[in-house]
Amino acid sequence: MKPICKITAASVAVAALLTAPAFAGNLADPIVETVQEPVFEPVPVENWTGFYGGLNLGYGDVDGTGAADGDDTTYGIHAGYDYDFGRYVIGGELEYDKADIDLNGAANTDSVTRLKLRGGYDLGRTLVYATGGVAQLDSSIGKDTGEFLGIGVAYQVTDRFVVGGELLEHRFDDIGGSGVDADATTFNLRGSFRF
Repeated sequence: MKPICKITAASVAVAALLTAPAFAGNLADPIVETVQEPVFEPVPVENWTGFYGGLNLGYGDVDGTGAADGDDTTYGIHAGYDYDFGRYVIGGELEYDKADIDLNGAANTDSVTRLKLRGGYDLGRTLVYATGGVAQLDSSIGKDTGEFLGIGVAYQVTDRFVVGGELLEHRFDDIGGSGVDADATTFNLRGSFRF
């Protein structure tokens, strides 16, 4: 009987092992850990409100009546005030450019003074804008007041120093009563300090 008892006991043990559920871990609900999402800090918005002033260095190309054409470098100063409304910036500026552009002997341009209104879109440290206003041309054949339109971009290198560029298209009619008309295109690189 002993072999039968041993076989029976072994059979019961094997049957118990085969029919028993597998236990891995415990029966408590699993703990689900939440993944922390990264927190994005908003980029600080730069403020364009305030006074500024600086220097210009550029290039002027004048197309006048007949052969009165010429081009040369320009340089000057500017000062203005901007007000930042959040997304939009509006401002005014006074600019003076010295120009010694020979118009093929027909005339010589001496300087251009501009009174500007500008409005643009605030992109933080970058401002893109359109500008327009009145310009006074001083030349060897007289003075004339005309209009101009243009576009520009400014970038705040620091909170107080700004660099930029500006492209302007001018129109002058009958300069100094001479019958000479002129279209002038200028491009200026600008450096400004904000106050």
